[in-house]
Amino acid sequence: MSVVIDTAVAALRAKMPNGFDGVAKFVFVDEGAIMIDADGVREGDAPADVTLTAEAEVFRDMLDGALNPTTAFMTGRLKVDGSMGLAMQLGAAMS
Repeated sequence: MSVVIDTAVAALRAKMPNGFDGVAKFVFVDEGAIMIDADGVREGDAPADVTLTAEAEVFRDMLDGALNPTTAFMTGRLKVDGSMGLAMQLGAAMS
């Protein structure tokens, strides 16, 4: 795993210790991907109900609370494919 992915997995585990009701994938451009589901958070790249794609610094800013996920999406810095409802749940959990 890359340092970026390791750090993001740890941050998401801290924010979502009970996992997530659904299957979500975070794609870090040029770094890799993270999966989160009822089993928890891990590195991986499998089919998901919702996929969020952004540069590593965008995810870092969202996880640190410096960037609102809705703002990232509305400004084109975060791409969402799949269930918008699940994406909104993730955004609320990350805040």
